[in-house]
Amino acid sequence: MAETFKLRINGRDYEVEAEPNTPLLYILRNDLKLKGTRFGCGEAQCGACNVLLDGNPVPSCDTPLWSVPGHEITTIEGIGGPDAGGLHPVQQAFIDEQAIQCGYCIDGIIISAVALLRRESDPSDAQIAAALDRNLCRCGTHVRILRAIRAAARAMQRHTKT
Repeated sequence: MAETFKLRINGRDYEVEAEPNTPLLYILRNDLKLKGTRFGCGEAQCGACNVLLDGNPVPSCDTPLWSVPGHEITTIEGIGGPDAGGLHPVQQAFIDEQAIQCGYCIDGIIISAVALLRRESDPSDAQIAAALDRNLCRCGTHVRILRAIRAAARAMQRHTKT
């Protein structure tokens, strides 16, 4: 039986009516039209559907709706873009380093990278690899992705010093 849920997504309040076990991914894409969060595997294995839940990356395909009220959800649209006041430094670095190939996985990777850089201002390669462990990309741009995350870390460090 459908229930009403109050959600906080990208700093805005929403009210949705759905079954409690509905994956958050379906609510984001189908009900709220936030299409940046992608359906990948549906089994929480690829990272394409990652969102931030209270600042931590989680697979929205495996996050039931009943578990998210009272938490802050951030999608790629809330990280950066026209509605967020411009690109986030991680997004800009991915563009600058040409780390985007097909683009399907990138939003989830950017979500994971943003979470990492909020915790670690100068992450090691091992920390970057660990943060991206649950993100699958088959396009072969891994070196560029690492370069982009390092560049974003430097840009964010410069920004905090000014």
